[in-house]
Amino acid sequence: MAAVDPHSFTDSSDPPTTHISLSLYLDFSTATIHGAGLFTLARPHSGPFSLDSRGLSIDAVIEPSSRATIPFTLSSPDPIRGSHLSLTLSNQASFLIRYSTSPSSSALQWLLPPQTFTKSHPFVYTQCQAIHARAVFPCQDTPAVRIRYSARLNIPSHLSAVMAARHVERRPPRNDDALDVVLPSSWCAEGRVVEEFAMEQSVPPYLFAFAVGALGIREVGPRTRVYAEDVAAVLDSAAAEFAGTEEMIREGERLFGPYEWERFDLLVLPPSFPYGGMENPRMVFLTPTVVKGDATGAQVVAHELAHSWTGNLITNKTNEHFWLNEGFTTYAERRIVEAVQGEQRAALNIGIGWRGLNEDVERFKDNLEFTKLKNNQQGIDPDNVYSQIPYEKGFQFLWRIERQVGRPAFDEFLKKYIATFKFKSIDTETFIDFLKANIPGIENLIDLVLWTEGTGIPPDAHEPDSTVYKLIVSLANEFKNGRMPREDEVADWQGQEWELYLDNLPESIETSQIIDLDSRYKLSESKDYEVKVSFLRRAISCGCKTYYNEVEKTLKGVGRMKYLRPLYTALVKGSGNEDGKVFAKTLFSEARECYHPIAQGVVEAIFAKHL
Repeated sequence: MAAVDPHSFTDSSDPPTTHISLSLYLDFSTATIHGAGLFTLARPHSGPFSLDSRGLSIDAVIEPSSRATIPFTLSSPDPIRGSHLSLTLSNQASFLIRYSTSPSSSALQWLLPPQTFTKSHPFVYTQCQAIHARAVFPCQDTPAVRIRYSARLNIPSHLSAVMAARHVERRPPRNDDALDVVLPSSWCAEGRVVEEFAMEQSVPPYLFAFAVGALGIREVGPRTRVYAEDVAAVLDSAAAEFAGTEEMIREGERLFGPYEWERFDLLVLPPSFPYGGMENPRMVFLTPTVVKGDATGAQVVAHELAHSWTGNLITNKTNEHFWLNEGFTTYAERRIVEAVQGEQRAALNIGIGWRGLNEDVERFKDNLEFTKLKNNQQGIDPDNVYSQIPYEKGFQFLWRIERQVGRPAFDEFLKKYIATFKFKSIDTETFIDFLKANIPGIENLIDLVLWTEGTGIPPDAHEPDSTVYKLIVSLANEFKNGRMPREDEVADWQGQEWELYLDNLPESIETSQIIDLDSRYKLSESKDYEVKVSFLRRAISCGCKTYYNEVEKTLKGVGRMKYLRPLYTALVKGSGNEDGKVFAKTLFSEARECYHPIAQGVVEAIFAKHL
């Protein structure tokens, strides 16, 4: 017997779960879900059977046909993996579990009406990546085990639900919804409704996702609806931003093969969502910060769409091989962007990524293990080592292979790779073996071991080579001599150009220079958070307190970790920065409850390192 994943209690001798039927009663008054799950295994099993759990109260485990109780134990919590739920089975291939979630569930954020766009209705949503599905329902919470599921969400009738699954129906509750397991007596109470869903394709548990609130809808394409809180300005802006989604789907199909998920709907969440986007199949979750008004937010959509082939269809077996999800998806995203928006836009995207890669390699200079593509995460919380490295170093690796063999040959390889491994979870070794079998001799042309197991950035990685990229970097380098770009030079710039410019400014900047730059171009007031946060981070780093009000508004207005991490780090980093540290601690104490639990943990880790 052995663990299949350093982040899971799942045992290699246990049969995998193939299907879970869930009944979930959402109690907004207590921020709790009362649930029942019918679990079906690939084969009957006798003896101990392991599941992951975090913050769940397990009321009973029951044999479905005889109604006999099944013995179980729940361990004290491990700080990373949560609690080990061990059942004692007797030649059983199915069982029922009745349980409740914790109000402090790491996967759920319950928002009060003032924390939402509507200001009048509550909202709840899940975020299960990387190892938080176990905080919504007990499961073999590893991407090595793919499941199908059905779900009945019992919610207040004035709200509606969406899910990363096919919507079956919205209907009144029925007694048999509860799987013959006692759930709250109010299950069939007046004022409740059931939204029923089914996911008929196998997915890793981290892709389990739902949201409940006062939702509105806009149609933007034959396969795509935009959902958001029912506020016209939010819905209309999002629909305009993502109007080109169908074109991106068609380009993805041309490049990577059939789209296997039927629909590609988009949900714009409240500002507290901790990521730019989450690639939940059929229902991508997005931060409202990607709605920029100039269609450039569609690049985040391109990334989540690309996951439909690389990540959702082919999944990393464990988080130690996360680059197989994100490196491939970053490559695929940029191919889609290039096809839809042009080579120069893709080159800017690569340039921003190149800068991010270098910054994160520097971030992990004291722990180079996490600059490897394939790394050891035993005893490591994956949320604490989340970075751009699997995205950008993984992209660079694939781009290196493309340059070696040529794009036409690499495109054929990618299509064969996706067709071969779809609906499977694989590791780095499986990919390397497939690469060597299908591109004979590649190991003699590229150091595959250095790329996958070596630290830092390999010498044959490649900074983008485009006219626009070089011009922006050149202008940024001239800033140290006091030369800021002229208005005619930036007249056509959008957010990406400014982001790239700011990210390439010299580390040592005078306070007067940063104020002069903002005075001319109003970067601190940008509606594009990529630009705004890049500028504010630079301002904080050079000791400029002029913008603390904007920093406060930003950190209290959004919960995306891409913005929280650099701003809080800049505030608390370095000795002799007591004002910044006090300011950061005060801000966090006031904003904490508006952040998702995952984001709260990231900020707390920053404080633990620097305070």
